[in-house]
Amino acid sequence: MSTGTSTTTPALVVDNLKITGIPSMAAIIEELFLEVLPGEILGVVGESGSGKTTLGLALLNYCKAGTRVSGGSVSVAGQELAGLHWRAVRELRGQTVAYIPQSPASALNPALRIGTQLKECLPGTSGEALLRVREVLREVALPDDDAFLARFPHQLSGGQQQRVAIAMAFTTRPALIVMDEPTTGLDVSTQEHVLATVRSMCKTYDCAAVYISHDMAVVAELADRIAVMYSGRIVEIGSTAQVLANPSHPYTGRLLLAVPDLDAKRPMIGIPGHAPSPLARPQGCAFAPRCLLADDFCRACSPGSTDVGPRHTVRCFKADLPFPAVPSRAVTAHTTRPVEEKPVIHIGGLKAGYGTNTVLEGISLDVYPGDCVALLGESGSGKTTLSRCIAGLHHDFSGSLSLDGEPLAASSFKRSKEQRRRVQYIFQNPYESLNPRRTVEELILQPVTAVRGNVRNSREIVATALERASLRPDHAGRYPDQLSGGERQRVAIARALATEPGVLICDEITSALDVSVQSSLVDLLRTLQAEMGLTLLFITHNIALVRNIAQQVAVLERGRIVEFGQVEDVFANPQHNYTRSLIQATPNFQLPVRLHRPGVQGASVPAEGPR
Repeated sequence: MSTGTSTTTPALVVDNLKITGIPSMAAIIEELFLEVLPGEILGVVGESGSGKTTLGLALLNYCKAGTRVSGGSVSVAGQELAGLHWRAVRELRGQTVAYIPQSPASALNPALRIGTQLKECLPGTSGEALLRVREVLREVALPDDDAFLARFPHQLSGGQQQRVAIAMAFTTRPALIVMDEPTTGLDVSTQEHVLATVRSMCKTYDCAAVYISHDMAVVAELADRIAVMYSGRIVEIGSTAQVLANPSHPYTGRLLLAVPDLDAKRPMIGIPGHAPSPLARPQGCAFAPRCLLADDFCRACSPGSTDVGPRHTVRCFKADLPFPAVPSRAVTAHTTRPVEEKPVIHIGGLKAGYGTNTVLEGISLDVYPGDCVALLGESGSGKTTLSRCIAGLHHDFSGSLSLDGEPLAASSFKRSKEQRRRVQYIFQNPYESLNPRRTVEELILQPVTAVRGNVRNSREIVATALERASLRPDHAGRYPDQLSGGERQRVAIARALATEPGVLICDEITSALDVSVQSSLVDLLRTLQAEMGLTLLFITHNIALVRNIAQQVAVLERGRIVEFGQVEDVFANPQHNYTRSLIQATPNFQLPVRLHRPGVQGASVPAEGPR
């Protein structure tokens, strides 16, 4: 793929890279060309399974088990990675190329203190290394005192763990940093600071960066250039301004339509269908089965790269055609609650903590049937602790807690099977919540058999749960390590839905999902709310998403609810300074004019040949 010429020597050059699976020899990524200049940030976006993480790992000369590089080359700072001795590869990682993974828990050694881990890669004396460690901790808005350096990873919040992982990557000032969803666990105010830090450090030290993300709003704010991946190929690449203002590939346009709107003036519109498996990619254009513009020629022939502007290329036969109207789903207005209706969950004067450390105090909240209540707040504000108390996973609390008027025991082990079935929890990190030794089918059936015993229609239950979570049926026989991060999270969602719960506690469940699946999931949750009266407690850092799913919002600061009310009222006229600061720090993605056609229905597109 042509990326244009530049007088500056690129920090990263990827030339016709191909990575295949073993023993199937199916191409996971192929025909991949990239150049990233020093100080430049390239955002890589696309749905789960498109090959983003596989590409990121290849930039460190690493392939997952069962995959291998079968063609092309990767050069970092002028050094070709293929054929390096393992000692040279070890020296390269952390010094020349640094990696920030999606899961901070997998990046940090649970047996080592934070200070020890941050100093590991630094040369020089212990004193010099300590000075650099303190400096980089300040740059990611973390304490740099001895007490913090002496902590272990489990003593930090998820957001703090992620900032430590980011600090660890920047300590040696590498030539290239590969970031795989590094801000998914961060609240919006911390995310704003970290993104500003990443941008500043890349420019200051001439460090190139590849930023892999599902969050289009973050990429739009951070990246200089955007590469859109689909089914193992880059289908569009160009400057951020060009791609966002004038997307040329239909897939890029559909991704943008799925981004939630902070002002809630337009609906989120997902992409129907699934991205194809590497083992079953269609002939011709891989996006053709989901594209409203596709014709027989698209389905028969694979498009090559076409220049549509300076350093802006696209793989599409229809790049110069206007995007067709797409179907949008009307948002059902929330009806007025009857006066006599009782809350499904009642919390009164709840106080919770860990030992002598109080995390929550004075929490009173009523959640009514069919409602979605969002919990907002920075990392450490107590959102997850509150949700764990409701689920029976944290029993060190006082105050009243009831389900449909019946008191709930503090521990889930002391609750009835029916109470456990009715309240289901989806955890934030699918890398830790899924047993790596069980197949997806076994994972989904496990809670079903725990609350209902052996069931005869197990395959039907699994198939229904997978479909609800936008997963293909063939995922049932896979293990977690054979799935992408987004696919793992969808398995966790399918597992919770399999028991047909009445209350669903969603702890940052969309942080690992691409915008299209996120949009489909929002539609699913709305449908379940309408059809089953499903009640949702939705914990998220994504304020724009709250506008599209929740009816009420509770804002937590330092363990207390500082503002509560209807979503429209709170966002239109926030009363608390903390709420206003959260809204102000949230990136607001603006849809290109050519795509902004809310409320229109899908139109048929006449078949045409190639351009």
